[in-house]
Amino acid sequence: MPTTTSPDVSDGFSAEERAAMKERAAELRAEGRKGAKRADELQALLDRIAQMAPDDRELAERVHVTITNVAPQLSPKTWYGMPAYANADGKIVVFFQDSGKFNYRYSTLGFQDAANLDDGDLWPVAYALRKWTPAVQSRVAELVRAAVS
Repeated sequence: MPTTTSPDVSDGFSAEERAAMKERAAELRAEGRKGAKRADELQALLDRIAQMAPDDRELAERVHVTITNVAPQLSPKTWYGMPAYANADGKIVVFFQDSGKFNYRYSTLGFQDAANLDDGDLWPVAYALRKWTPAVQSRVAELVRAAVS
């Protein structure tokens, strides 16, 4: 179930979240050429999320809000047609793969080698994501915090 700050929710993002994303895109465009590129990448990510099936879209929207709140230093973009978030070097740290992309029974939250999740000689880098709950939100936030630490 989506966590929102307002009962005015259309297809996942609250009105406040949509307004904040538009404001951020305008801020990026105001930064000049580099900012405009980042704004275009953000828009491409949001467009990709909008194209997803409703259940996948809801998950992707919640993932997007969580990642941008926990790790605002990551840059949203698409990567192989998936919503992804890159560090300052442009390396993908975390991505979301919707279940519809390859007709899987679950969506995936994945981490690339730029993520700081190392734990000995074996650690998970992908997580099945079927439903958004407060526990899932907390775990995703925890993983993202660790990944960018």
